[in-house]
Amino acid sequence: MKLFDGGMGTMLQRHGLSVGHCPDYYNISHPDIVQSIHKAYKDAGSEWITTNTFGTSPIKLSDYDLSDKVEAIAEAAVQNIRIACGNKVHIAGDIGPSGKFIHPIGELSFDEACENFYRSAKALSRAGSDYLIIETMIDIQEMKAAVIAAKAACSLPIITQMSYLEDGRTITGTDPKSATILLDALGADIIGANCSLGPEQLLSVTSDILSVTNKPVIIQPNAGLPIFEHGETIFPLQPEDFASSVSRFAELGVSYFGGCCGTTPEHIKAVKKILPSLPASARTEISPFTALTSRTNSVFIGDAYAPVKIGERINPTGRKKLREDIQAGSFVSVKKEALEQIHAGAHVLDVNMGVPGINQIDAMKNAILQLSVLCPTPLSIDSTDPKVIEAALKIYPGRPLINSVNAENKDTMRQVLQLAKTYGAAVLCLPLAKGELPETAEKRVSIIRQIIKEAKEIGLRKEDLLLDPLVLTVGAGKDGAKETLRTIALYKEEFGFPCVMGTSNISFGLPARPQINAAFLTMAFAIGINAPIINPLDKEIQKAFINANLLLGFDPGANHFIQSVTTESTSQKEPPKIDTNQSPLEALKDAIKNGEKEIAVECIKKCIQEHISSESLIQDALTPAMTEIGDGYGAGKVYLPQVMMAAEAMQSAFSTLKELFPNIKKYSKGTFIIGTVQGDIHDLGKNIVAALMENSGYKVIDLGKDVSIDTFIESSKKYNADITGLCSLMTTTLPELEATVKVFKEKMPGTSIMVGGAVVTPEYAETIGADSYSKDGIDAIHKADEIMKNRS
Repeated sequence: MKLFDGGMGTMLQRHGLSVGHCPDYYNISHPDIVQSIHKAYKDAGSEWITTNTFGTSPIKLSDYDLSDKVEAIAEAAVQNIRIACGNKVHIAGDIGPSGKFIHPIGELSFDEACENFYRSAKALSRAGSDYLIIETMIDIQEMKAAVIAAKAACSLPIITQMSYLEDGRTITGTDPKSATILLDALGADIIGANCSLGPEQLLSVTSDILSVTNKPVIIQPNAGLPIFEHGETIFPLQPEDFASSVSRFAELGVSYFGGCCGTTPEHIKAVKKILPSLPASARTEISPFTALTSRTNSVFIGDAYAPVKIGERINPTGRKKLREDIQAGSFVSVKKEALEQIHAGAHVLDVNMGVPGINQIDAMKNAILQLSVLCPTPLSIDSTDPKVIEAALKIYPGRPLINSVNAENKDTMRQVLQLAKTYGAAVLCLPLAKGELPETAEKRVSIIRQIIKEAKEIGLRKEDLLLDPLVLTVGAGKDGAKETLRTIALYKEEFGFPCVMGTSNISFGLPARPQINAAFLTMAFAIGINAPIINPLDKEIQKAFINANLLLGFDPGANHFIQSVTTESTSQKEPPKIDTNQSPLEALKDAIKNGEKEIAVECIKKCIQEHISSESLIQDALTPAMTEIGDGYGAGKVYLPQVMMAAEAMQSAFSTLKELFPNIKKYSKGTFIIGTVQGDIHDLGKNIVAALMENSGYKVIDLGKDVSIDTFIESSKKYNADITGLCSLMTTTLPELEATVKVFKEKMPGTSIMVGGAVVTPEYAETIGADSYSKDGIDAIHKADEIMKNRS
């Protein structure tokens, strides 16, 4: 096990870093302090030293009006390590998050995020870093942007570290396996986790990471979970206690270990002391596998896994209503099809926007953007146009399937394969080449060899490629089905890659299509098809999957098969579909919960037509919908992107209500003022709380960040605030939080004070006299509702 350093912020505060000053600029203004910290870690045994550049990006430095200093700070940071440590350590150029969410959770575009991280990576590389370490990321989409930008900027090895909560997911809902699968595919050299949790809490996260990658793993925990003691928030693990946890990480197979918040050279020294006595790693190499991911889930495809259903129904070919909606710029039908397929058991959704006469780039972007929030399943981007594919890849927060690449045009083939490499996607290889259609299995295998050769030259791995045997309608030739099955067999024999096929093509132009499709699918299962593209609502197809799972050994005890037979014998219901006979209020609730703005607006209009009062709309649909979303978030069943999209749908519903009734008094639970206290420039969490509070019915006055006590008081008086929310994300601003609460109690005793933030605890809130504490945006709504209820 190799040893990294520990916390930098902790040490800078010990050396006098005060509230409101830029830690990164200390590289220039106080190089002696930064050098002394680096030397202390080197002397403690650190072999890898991280630059003091966590916030050295144009976006983060703009908070201090220092955006033009990225290169100067990076240069000074690397120089400080070399002065302090010589050539005895490896330098890891540190890149932290931008402090902003990428659309659709936030306003930052993917390209803007890439530009931000590109400049940081370029500066740290030119300054002489040996590695880049992208750390403390809570959004997989931002991590993806940072890795892509870093690879474009330089050729240095890249270390990636996500930050997970106690439920084992990031705040935006990504689990360690899904994150690691994508990061491995993106080309990260070392993968791991840091911050947020102590060593004990990171053990299960570490196990998940190690279960899906052979890359070296790095773990840098905090010195325990923060607690409030003697008037301040502290990290409780002493150096010896921190070091005692290392043996369990070593046994799991962790290659690099260090510390994050609350750790010091003393902690690293204690770890160094026990390194010689650590147990041997029990890590074994895992076999390569193919997997797709969404933001929140992973789907594994191959002979070792049960067959995967890829839903085919988001395709406008022969679908008049779907085609007309897409042409009109509406994605209501697209989302309806998505939900129905998921309810019917689809594991992956294929998305095709092939409508003539439209901007397919915009259509695909909009579809992927909305479906990536609505659906927990991974998506398949169904296009052969590199521009359409890249537009979708940029905004997709996971590892999708590109459907597909062929050999008809070598330049286009290489473009698509390069996109898969750059964005960490898997790609489906289709045996088509310039000239005639390959009718025999041997010709198809020959074409696939060409595609695989190009893919390997570009740097794609075996696990990045899936093979399509090419399904042609049996109505056009009697041997079509047999040749497809032979192709699957030859693929398995020569390549061993997972196989995907468009099942419904076999029956094109024939009657009784479901019967033919199911029979052909059953034959293909026997040969080795892994992920057929099918209609998951088709009952015959459903039966074929249930039977295949039983016969292929993926239904131990035949439990699923018996359940399906029992259900069928007692009920002849159609496959699950979205309820189209709901009451208008129930339909509105579902639209809000699914984040479907367009449907929410139509439901509002329909409710008004049926003379449902605005009070009933709010009390019986809008408010309960957000309550259910909030409860789901609290239970870990709904994640931040879904919450934010539901909030947007709620806002659209309210706006429509206001348009229809201009004189209607806007419903408001009360007035809520929020801001981060003076000296604190971190506002990501505060922005989430403000958005959720507003969309739950509160009038929100967002004062921004670094807000003085006088501004809080004046604004609370001006707007007659019912509740004032004070945020503190830094331990150094806790005294300011306490002082602000004290002044409020003296000057505005009638205003309830709610406090929160990463370093704030319930105990601290009670000690300083706050009226309530909230751990996140949903909790803030619940606490605010309690306060207002007690006032009425």
